[in-house]
Amino acid sequence: MNALLVGPVLLPLLTLVLCLLLRRHARLLKLVSLSGSALLLGLGLSLVWLAAADTVLSGQLGDWQAPYGISLVIDRLSAALLAISALIGLATLVYGISRDSDAQLSGDFHLFVHGLLTGIGGAFITADIFNLYVWFEVLLIASFALMALGGGRRRLSGCMTYVVLNLFATLLFLLAAGLIYGSSGTLNMGQLALLVRAGEAPPGTTPALLLMLLSFSIKAALFPVFGWLPATYHVAFTAVSAMFAGLLTKVGVYALIRLVTLLWPDYGLVHQGLLWIACATMLVGVLGAAAQTEIRRILSFHIVSQVGYMILGLALATPLALTGTVFYLIHHIVVKANLFFIGGLAARVCGSERLAAMGGLYARWPWLALLFAIPALSLAGIPPLSGFWAKLLLVKASLDSAAWWAAAIALITGLLTLLSMNKIWNEAFLKSHPDGDDSLQSTIGLRSAWWSISALALLTVAIGLAAGPVIDYASAAAAQLADPQAYFQGVAPPGGD
Repeated sequence: MNALLVGPVLLPLLTLVLCLLLRRHARLLKLVSLSGSALLLGLGLSLVWLAAADTVLSGQLGDWQAPYGISLVIDRLSAALLAISALIGLATLVYGISRDSDAQLSGDFHLFVHGLLTGIGGAFITADIFNLYVWFEVLLIASFALMALGGGRRRLSGCMTYVVLNLFATLLFLLAAGLIYGSSGTLNMGQLALLVRAGEAPPGTTPALLLMLLSFSIKAALFPVFGWLPATYHVAFTAVSAMFAGLLTKVGVYALIRLVTLLWPDYGLVHQGLLWIACATMLVGVLGAAAQTEIRRILSFHIVSQVGYMILGLALATPLALTGTVFYLIHHIVVKANLFFIGGLAARVCGSERLAAMGGLYARWPWLALLFAIPALSLAGIPPLSGFWAKLLLVKASLDSAAWWAAAIALITGLLTLLSMNKIWNEAFLKSHPDGDDSLQSTIGLRSAWWSISALALLTVAIGLAAGPVIDYASAAAAQLADPQAYFQGVAPPGGD
């Protein structure tokens, strides 16, 4: 088994164990935690470099032949998501250092961040439905612990909503997995895809796959099963909510991409349904954001809206549309995590998350205003930032597919997103603070937060200015999704039977 293949799981798991052993040594714990996260980022970048050379890593744990072994695979899409997840994990840990006043809380934070990265890494590399369920469970446990950090009635109430609805989605997933195994006799994604594509899957398989599609839709926060997300993300600590905003729904989107591209390669009823759902998700999410008055609740609804763009490309299923989906995933993880970082920092120095009680930030910290403007304008799709290219690819793909109404909704959603960002800009940055600008709290001790925000803003600009190589990579990843022969060779049983 290639060490690079299992590294995305073993490295954060090892770091978690070391952090657990060092809980009484705060400085050493932070050093080990940051070092482990940096190594994970280095591993992710190495995987991207290999994937860019058309190397698909695959294998089975324990040397069992597929479909009996636990199949793992890393292609272009999973490599890119592993790298960007490691980056957000490192940025989250660095940002979180600014809230290290409570040593016990800080130790728990580092532990569970690495637990979350372990679950994310496992979800991105597994090629087995049951083990995907296992990694979703790891994600749920770690994310629940992170959301509950610090306690408090409001936070615990949000935790209950988050856990109940995600447990419901997970139970649907488990039920679907059992039905699929009972009807087809396999949970290996490659073997199952070959059976479905050949028309040899038993009749009971399709309803079970649709049930799994519903489960992933809940985890991705698609319309109409998105309500849990804006009700929960804003209650967690800023660093935690930023990591959730960047990564958690993208695991659900990734699972949807794998499910649809492997099992429904040709445009059909599933794609038509997803197209309507994607457009509804865009509109409902952005309209929900317009009705909010707290900065992180606005940003939470925009997560829902932006997921709609990703599913739009998956639904259209053309090479350009899938390219747009991959590009959008990469862009959005960076931008959305950074907006939550900045929103939390702005709320902290203003003393409130309510826009009416914020203000004076531009006059006091113009650099913070600039750092907010970069991801905000990118989220709305303003050139030459990364969001412009992501939206351009999807709008062009919609027009090429004669889905004029989908293109129109995508453009309208982008305009309404810009208006939401403008509302935050006017209320939190341009106007004076209601209690006077002298009431703003100091940013002393928040240097680590500035490092995370600045690094992600620079990456957003870099992706926009050097979009060509990223689009080329996304296009090649889309080609692998459309023609998954390399995926089948790595995870399906010899001869495809």
